Amino acid sequence: LMVWLRRCTHYLFIVVVAVNSTLLTINAGDYIFYTDWAWTSFTVFSISQTLMLAVGATYYLTFTGVPGTATYYGLIMTVYTWVAKGAWFALGYPYDFIVTPIRLPSAMLLDLAYWATKRNKHSLILFGGVLVGMSLPLFNMVNLITVADPLETAFKYPRPTLPPYMTPIEPQVGKFYNSPVSLGAGAGAVLSVTFTALGCKLNTWTYRWMAA
Repeated sequence: LMVWLRRCTHYLFIVVVAVNSTLLTINAGDYIFYTDWAWTSFTVFSISQTLMLAVGATYYLTFTGVPGTATYYGLIMTVYTWVAKGAWFALGYPYDFIVTPIRLPSAMLLDLAYWATKRNKHSLILFGGVLVGMSLPLFNMVNLITVADPLETAFKYPRPTLPPYMTPIEPQVGKFYNSPVSLGAGAGAVLSVTFTALGCKLNTWTYRWMAA
């Protein structure tokens, strides 16, 4: 019975975490919809993506104990996001305007940290967390700069769900403007260690709940 319960709980948690991770980051590639606030949005969204990838992938990775699981988890999130982004394309947005967050390289680094340290959980938290936090903003900026003429497209295709009070009135050159990648990577490198630790702790809580 315990084996059956553990397996069912395992798959249930993975689906729940993966789906919610995707839902919470589904618009994280839509920085350019915010036009004048694009770089500020990029910095904030980088942290949200780091959170959801690090927590979910670490939880799944430490649950199975098999290096490569984090990459598999990142692939699940990516496929979910592709499906969701297909809806924007169906609404008539240009294909290159639909930005899907690049999660796989960061998930691979998480797996690498776990494998290279011979499945040491503390090394995974410290090294893996820093690597994920630093790499996600970098990969996502490469993704973002491939969008052709983003400002013109953003005004041509305004985001229908953006409430009026969030619509910029004039260009805002804010404190995040100069280096969104540095800010996202700097904040991510620190915060992602905590996020990764939370993923490990979720694993512990799951086992305790199932053993009760």
